[in-house]
Amino acid sequence: MSTTSDDGAETAESIRSRHREAADDVVPEHTQLYIGGEWQDAASGETFDTLNPTTGEVLASVARGGEADVDRAVEAARDAYDEEWSETSRAERQAILTEIADRVEEHQEELATLETLDNGKTLMEARIDVEGVAEQFRFFAGATNSRSGHTRDEPGVHGEVIREPYGVVGQIIPWNFPLAMASWKLAPALAAGNCSVLKPAEQTPLSVLRFLEIVDDVVPDGVVNVVTGYGEEAGDPLSRHEGVRKLAFTGSTAVGKQIMRNAAENVTDVTLELGGKSPIVVHADADPEEAVGVIAMAIFANTGECCEAGSRLFVHEDVAEPILEGLIGAAEGMTVGDPLKEETDVGPKVSQEQVERTMRYLESAKEGGATFLAGGDAPDDEALAGGCFVTPTLVEGLDHDHEAVQEEIFGPVLEVFRWDDYDEMMELANDVDYGLAGGVITNDLELADRTARDIEAGYIWVNTWHEMSPGLPYGGYKQSGIGRELSVETLDYYTQAKSVKYGLE
Repeated sequence: MSTTSDDGAETAESIRSRHREAADDVVPEHTQLYIGGEWQDAASGETFDTLNPTTGEVLASVARGGEADVDRAVEAARDAYDEEWSETSRAERQAILTEIADRVEEHQEELATLETLDNGKTLMEARIDVEGVAEQFRFFAGATNSRSGHTRDEPGVHGEVIREPYGVVGQIIPWNFPLAMASWKLAPALAAGNCSVLKPAEQTPLSVLRFLEIVDDVVPDGVVNVVTGYGEEAGDPLSRHEGVRKLAFTGSTAVGKQIMRNAAENVTDVTLELGGKSPIVVHADADPEEAVGVIAMAIFANTGECCEAGSRLFVHEDVAEPILEGLIGAAEGMTVGDPLKEETDVGPKVSQEQVERTMRYLESAKEGGATFLAGGDAPDDEALAGGCFVTPTLVEGLDHDHEAVQEEIFGPVLEVFRWDDYDEMMELANDVDYGLAGGVITNDLELADRTARDIEAGYIWVNTWHEMSPGLPYGGYKQSGIGRELSVETLDYYTQAKSVKYGLE
């Protein structure tokens, strides 16, 4: 069978062949649960398939964990904490985290390829993600000594504050940045002295499993445990478990609210990084060409499947025409296709379910009178027909209270609004339930500062987007979450403060 058309173009079979060959090299040997340092079948013996969103083919069958498996994992974590991990020094934890970072760097291309196969993100984006994974473990290796407590002394009084780990923490991660989100959770938890039970998203479990294969001999048994499975079968019992004293979750706001309700049963502490509907504010002095680059990155990176994606554009009317013209050209000029190919700009969405969700919002936008400046459909390429593709889309003309504007689409869809009155624009920019991120494009530092302070969000970019530096806390306002990640402050969310007062008289 020919894998290319007569003119040498890609065919569906050529893409499938490329992906099968790559999968043979990188799909992990173990697709079971990882509990107590051992690979174990689910108690039920059941498995589920994880699919390649580019081709629709099965990549692997993975253990379908449930409540009994969560119980085993929590028990293994507690045993590891009581018997060994609670006695490790900061220097020992630092050495382990540093070695994990080294291992990730050694296996960067393999992990990136696996992430691309299971998630659909482009290989370039996956490489950046894996670099960030190593960076997280290395950063928190260095941060292990940064939150050791403090003392208070004055005449007749001596007191000290001790930071103590929770012991066992439960962590639930999403499908859009599987390995990166695992590092955001595991690195600070381990640095603070906790043991973990991690539940990956059912859509994308493979990179986390391969990661555990790579660091199995580095991490003591039971310190990290992974239960794969569906949210209602594995995530729900983990969030309710009385043996878990801290929960960290990244995902949708709706699920985050359920996590909080579950955690309330045992008064379990929570950190939540939830949804976003982030505004991009473009001022009249912005350079159109530079603005187009920032805006395109903000919304089209990772196929728009980013909590912090800049999905609402507020562009000053003085520069609206050249910027929108540039954005239309950028959207239409992007290569949508096989994410394993270096020239691809936009890969598939993670699943057909997510495609259908995006399309429902686009259909609602059409019914709401929107004008589609670009995209709004699947690519017209038979070679991609078996995958989960949506073209980069620009929409204008919606009322700001329309559901497509107010709710998180989680796809490559940008809604455009023109403005000339700053106060009116800012009122709209903040008129959503979310407050995860925002952005400003201007060459005026005073305007940049004013706008950054006026946007109700936890992370603001000026003339850039998606770049995150370890040390700058990341998290949301309003319904975008509770707590902060990526910084030394994160260790405060993985420890408890204990005060000790000495009687000196």
